Amino acid sequence: MTSPQVPARARVVVIGGGIIGCSVAYHLAHMGWRDVVVLERDRITSGTTWHAAGLIVTFGSTSETSTEMRKYTRDLYARLEAETGQDTGFKPVGFIEIATESDRLEEYRRISTFNRYCGVDVHEISAREVSDLFPLARTDDVLAGFYVKEDGRANPVDVTMALAKGARMQGARILEGVSATGITRARGAVTGVTWATADDRGTGERGAGLARSAAEGQRGVIECEYVVNCAGMWARQLAGAANISVPLQAAEHYYLITEKMPGLTASMPVLEDPASHGYFREEVGGLMVGLFEPVCAPWNVGRIPDDFSFAEIPPDWDRMSGYLETAMKRIPRSLEVGVKKFFCGPESFTPDLRPCVGETPELRNYFVAAGMNSIGIITGGGLGRVLAHWIINGQPDVDVTGMHVDRLQPYQTTPDYRRTRTVESLGMVYKCHYPTHSMQTARGAKLSPIHDRLVLRGAYFRDVSGWEGADWYAGVGVTAEPGPLSWGRQRWFAQWAAEHRAARDGVILMDMSFMSKFLAQGRDAGRVLEYISANRVDGPREWITYTQWLSKAGTIEGDLTVAKLDDERYWVVASDTVHRHALTWLQRNTPDDAHCFTSDMTSAYGQLNIQGPRSRELLQALTSADLSNAAFPYRTAREIDIGYARVLCIRITYLGELGYELYIPTEQTVHVYDRIVAAGESVGLVHAGLKALASLRMEKGYRDYGHDIDNTDSVLEVGLGFAVDLKKGDFLGRDAVVAKKAAGPLPRRLVQIIVTDPEPMLVHAEVVRRDGEPVGYVRTASYGHTLGGAVGLAMIERGTGGAAIDNALIGSGRWEVEIAGTLYPCRASFKPLYDPDNARVKDS
Repeated sequence: MTSPQVPARARVVVIGGGIIGCSVAYHLAHMGWRDVVVLERDRITSGTTWHAAGLIVTFGSTSETSTEMRKYTRDLYARLEAETGQDTGFKPVGFIEIATESDRLEEYRRISTFNRYCGVDVHEISAREVSDLFPLARTDDVLAGFYVKEDGRANPVDVTMALAKGARMQGARILEGVSATGITRARGAVTGVTWATADDRGTGERGAGLARSAAEGQRGVIECEYVVNCAGMWARQLAGAANISVPLQAAEHYYLITEKMPGLTASMPVLEDPASHGYFREEVGGLMVGLFEPVCAPWNVGRIPDDFSFAEIPPDWDRMSGYLETAMKRIPRSLEVGVKKFFCGPESFTPDLRPCVGETPELRNYFVAAGMNSIGIITGGGLGRVLAHWIINGQPDVDVTGMHVDRLQPYQTTPDYRRTRTVESLGMVYKCHYPTHSMQTARGAKLSPIHDRLVLRGAYFRDVSGWEGADWYAGVGVTAEPGPLSWGRQRWFAQWAAEHRAARDGVILMDMSFMSKFLAQGRDAGRVLEYISANRVDGPREWITYTQWLSKAGTIEGDLTVAKLDDERYWVVASDTVHRHALTWLQRNTPDDAHCFTSDMTSAYGQLNIQGPRSRELLQALTSADLSNAAFPYRTAREIDIGYARVLCIRITYLGELGYELYIPTEQTVHVYDRIVAAGESVGLVHAGLKALASLRMEKGYRDYGHDIDNTDSVLEVGLGFAVDLKKGDFLGRDAVVAKKAAGPLPRRLVQIIVTDPEPMLVHAEVVRRDGEPVGYVRTASYGHTLGGAVGLAMIERGTGGAAIDNALIGSGRWEVEIAGTLYPCRASFKPLYDPDNARVKDS
């Protein structure tokens, strides 16, 4: 094999020649960045892409970003052949998802409503119609099918070759037989990629020569501005060599191909039956039976072999035979024909079944796109477009909060964590995705200082960014039993309601130690934070400010509080999900010459929130500080004494009542907690969990970044203009906010809705209608125990005929929300439905 000519420099180096790497290169080149080099250590498609099943399915996601990426991908594959002359094997034979259980039927009805809103033409069909479309399937237990005529299948190898050819046609270079061995860096940014080739001594086996020691070939460095790690199941260890964490793990993935099956034609749709662990499609006259078993097997947790390319894993017949038999019973004739091939190959899975995408927090301009969780072919085209836009324009044009690699943490790369969690991650692919499900494996990694105390209170814990967060409480000495998951009210609904009402009527204690806490110090700290923050944060001492951090385009990158403790110390608090994102944003927007230093204090301080009308009464009994409204007004941030501890006490609320947040040194948190609980007996103190937090804040319409607001939103669109101080001088994103404000009526607005029927439950992605027309969807929801109905925050698009989204539109017309195919009347409001004037927060 002739050694490739490796350039000395390129603008972008993409590592990995699978579907994702070739898509990134294709889109970069098509967007005008043609100085792109793809390094593929073996041959294009080696690793995972070559053995993918190639399902092209737009149905199934309640993420707008994911759905749009799927649609774009399908359309791209359909047109690539005309552009490149390379067949993609795309066949729009249709796709059917079947529901054989009532809970799955509800899930798919919820999904299909949202998918139709996003432009996916999905139809609910009967069991008879399923049988008509796929006559070989057993349908006696099918409750309904969900059919997308335009979906189908593609050939992953051909698609990748077409993307590679399209990239080359635009000037990108794709080098096979060149391994990326590391990166070079300077001043916190990537500067190049080190590479090596191997001799080809001609064994006759495809790629065998490339598996030889890199010392036998050439070596060098490509200087570059950007690196994109698209190395698939090798992405973690490639990044890890540069001290960058990309938590993903390969696992065994299986499919079986039968001998030719009578009655099976290539025009039959793809059929998916999650309850039986399987998907089915025609393959060269036989039936492909793909599996996502509920208990999987991680593969090579220690290290993925460098020379594993177009290889297979010996299948474990003993472990898989039961799952395989269950799946094949859906197509009875498959049990009567011979087995042509039982294939096992590795695929990468992440801790939360969402991909690892974006610029890494450890190193500027080092991007990653890996951990596809078996949807790499389905989303490959769209993901390549998103990454290319992100790199070229400096920020993404879609909501990436759910897939940004910075949501994940370094501890999730440990072998024990990956070995444990991956089993559950792959198993979740075909389980019913209940809204209250929490991952059960790899738990106990992060414990609050008072965790053991909360166990005694009967706390039911869920995974909160690795922390054990109390979701609700069964009571002292009672073991929390959540009962079966469902889409309706669960057995702990009454406990949740009681905790909610205690916050409204009395006083509650809530453990929030998992919140992200940072200390910014130095003589320039105020100046730095003032520029990063949209609100005025460098004001009076001992004062807290709610603010957003914005991009240059004026979209939201952070939603948090900044407390000015003194002229050189500022306390920044953000949610758990944006821990690394917020810290990275602050650090990267601190000028090199600024005397400002940021420390992560998350684990150094416990956080107890005391909230409710009687919260002052409780705390005043514990401290010598004057907590009266005059001496300690709303937004005060001041140290007080509680027992033997000095505690940062901030009068603020995320629940809509008089309340305080206490930040306590970790070693004294138990002591302070015990004092509070003892004193709380006289005022009826109730422990409240995160379910109550969700319902209380939703009644007030308080926002949560990464859930109901995201990186595509303007502060004006989501009703946070009050937290922006345009008079304070220049700040990051100010010009964009000013321009948005001057542009006139906003094209979309975030509004609060409440279902007037007290029975239904809102979850997420329910479509909102006005006068029968779909105008938006619910981003986040809960149940308003005080208001007496399900409450949500919904993004509403411009009304019919371009009508402005204003009070007149919101206050008129017939408003409804569609829940699992049923329409329910609702009300919409810009103002909070609970205490709209904040009297209970400020005037208590």
